[in-house]
Amino acid sequence: MIDIRSLAEKKIFLLDGAMGTELFRTGLPPGHCPEAWNLEQPEKVAAIHRSYFEAGSKAVLTNSFGGNAVKLTKYELQEKTYELNFQAAKIARSVCPPGCYVGGSIGPTGKFLQPAGELTEDRLYEAFRPQAEGLAAGGVDFFLIETQYDLREALAALKAVRDVSPLPVWVTMTFNLTKRGYFTIMGVSPEVFVRAMEENAVEALGTNCTLSPADMIELIKQMRRLTSKPLIAQPNAGQPRLGEDGSTYYDQGPEEFARPLAELIEAGAMIVGGCCGTLPAHIEKMAEIVGSYSDKIG
Repeated sequence: MIDIRSLAEKKIFLLDGAMGTELFRTGLPPGHCPEAWNLEQPEKVAAIHRSYFEAGSKAVLTNSFGGNAVKLTKYELQEKTYELNFQAAKIARSVCPPGCYVGGSIGPTGKFLQPAGELTEDRLYEAFRPQAEGLAAGGVDFFLIETQYDLREALAALKAVRDVSPLPVWVTMTFNLTKRGYFTIMGVSPEVFVRAMEENAVEALGTNCTLSPADMIELIKQMRRLTSKPLIAQPNAGQPRLGEDGSTYYDQGPEEFARPLAELIEAGAMIVGGCCGTLPAHIEKMAEIVGSYSDKIG
């Protein structure tokens, strides 16, 4: 088994940027299931992965962010949960260069647990398990349970992964910066999140989405004071804006996005990448900065 934890502890480990942003740029129709392209347009998905590796990513994440059975129900694809995730992993694996890695992306269901919603932990587990099975069978090197907002959902996904695979598991939650500090939309604080991840012995943890790189620095500092585990930081490329044609874009280009990266690393982030709005050009600029940490990379 590849010791991703050991690599992340010894190096600044560069992930990829946004998959969804690139899928839409490549022609994914609005309202179409992104994971369906693993079967319908595998060459386009592969090209996105390849562009991130060429930009300098040490690992890419599979096109499976919404590949759980709950979210796939929206597209009447829940019966293909295993297949779509298996293909997601196979596609990324097929273009992975020697010495690089593939992470299995597991995002949230987009629904709420009882009493705020109708879902139960058991239903979540049933939704995540075939996703984890497909990703593991397809050949991922590790799992990233990402963009979580409810700790109970994150733990249900973690249990599903652990029950089907011994591979390393990383977990990120998405936090908002409020007047009271950092919290997820369900009120989870960094302290509560880190404590739960320590108790469940995840290999790495951190935050992604919502925040810009500069706004993420203090959050990473807080997490570093709470844990010695490798920390993940995957900020957005600024804030979303509406273009004249009605399309959404993010307001930070590669230079502006990458400028706070050194400070993020100094704050304690060892695993870095991009979330919404980040493109291969953003990752390429990040790779230049990561490369300057010659004492931390192999």
